[in-house]
Amino acid sequence: MADDFELDVDDLQRRMDGAMAALRSEFVSLRTGRASASMLDNIMVDAYGAPTPLNQVGTVNVPESRMITVNIWDKQLVGKAEKAIRESGLGINPVMDGTIIRLPIPELNEERRRELSKVAAQYAESARVAIRNVRRDGMDQLKKMKSDGMSEDDHKVWSDEVQSLTDTAIGAVDTALETKQAEIMQV
Repeated sequence: MADDFELDVDDLQRRMDGAMAALRSEFVSLRTGRASASMLDNIMVDAYGAPTPLNQVGTVNVPESRMITVNIWDKQLVGKAEKAIRESGLGINPVMDGTIIRLPIPELNEERRRELSKVAAQYAESARVAIRNVRRDGMDQLKKMKSDGMSEDDHKVWSDEVQSLTDTAIGAVDTALETKQAEIMQV
């Protein structure tokens, strides 16, 4: 009878891992005062009539800890790329040098560090909510299986398994948040 009712734990794990991956990508976009090429991943340039990721119109390099350079391949796109960076909301002021755009990363002040720390906490809370939604979905599936005839013991075993997955995923979110906040607050 136990084989008749089996929860797809791998699917729940995959969905929780997806929430964690989304959190990591959001954390990467947070500026910490250090240069990182991934800070520019979400910037889209209007190239040839279509929005194109910045890293597909030029080469992004990090020559030093507080500088990013973007070498634009097509001279006609330099102005558009500069405008896209300026309007991205990163708070970086691009400096033009021919086809190379230099992005000096300014030092973060204490107030801005606290704001970024709060933003990181909001991202983490969104990830926790997503993980809890996956948990609720798994528990709802178990409830349906129980009403379809699953034994009380099997229900308990599967419930514990879902809760264990959830606790592990929430712990990973908390660890990632602590790491990111320490990185943000580091002067």
